[in-house]
Amino acid sequence: MVQVSRRTGFTGSALIRLLAQLTDTDVPESKQGFADRLGEWLRWTDAISLSAALNGGAATAPSGARASARAEEAECTRVRAALAKAIAADSALGADFSAYRRRYLARQQAIEAAIEPLRGRLRAKLAARSPAMARLAAVDAVMEQALGAHEQRLLSTVPGLLEKHFGRLRQADSGAQPEGWSNVFCKDMQSVLLAELDIRLQPVEGLLEALRKSE
Repeated sequence: MVQVSRRTGFTGSALIRLLAQLTDTDVPESKQGFADRLGEWLRWTDAISLSAALNGGAATAPSGARASARAEEAECTRVRAALAKAIAADSALGADFSAYRRRYLARQQAIEAAIEPLRGRLRAKLAARSPAMARLAAVDAVMEQALGAHEQRLLSTVPGLLEKHFGRLRQADSGAQPEGWSNVFCKDMQSVLLAELDIRLQPVEGLLEALRKSE
C-alpha cells in the first residue's frame, strides 16, 4: 500500500494539514496577518454592513422567549453527531473516482443544509438576550453573507485534491484488488469530511459559547 508522506512543517486547520499530507504538498505559512487576509475577502459594502451591525442594537425579548444554552447545545451536539454518523457509514465505491466525487458533494450539501438553519437559530436566540448579543448576532449574519461565497469556492476544490490522492493510491496498488486501496481512500475521505465539518461548525460553536456566557 502506498505510504503517504506526513509533513508537519506548518500550522493551520486540521483540514489544511490533512489535505497537505494526503497530496504530499508543502503549504507555506502566510506572511499576512489574519486581519489583512480577511480584508482581502471583504468588499467596501461589507464594511458598511459591518459598521451598521456594530453600531446597531435591538431590544431584548421577554424572558419567556429565551431558550437555555443547554437546550441549544444539545441541538448542536445532535446535528454534529448525525452528520458525523452519516460520514462514518460511507463505504468504498470501487475504482471510479466520479462516484466518490458525487458522494463528497452530497455530503457537503448535507452539512450546509444542516448547519445553516442551526446558525440562524442561534443568532435569533442571541438577539433575544441583550442589545450587545443582538449586535453580535448581526455581525455574524453579515460575515456569513460576506464570506459564504469565498468559503464555498475554496471548499469546492477539495474533491479535486482528493482525486489526486485517489490516483496515487490506485497507481501504487494497480495489481491489487480495488477493495484494498479503495477502502484506504474511503477512510481518508471520511477524515477530510470530518475535518471540513469541524471548520463549518466553528461559527456555530462561537455563537453557542456567546449564548452560554450571556446567561
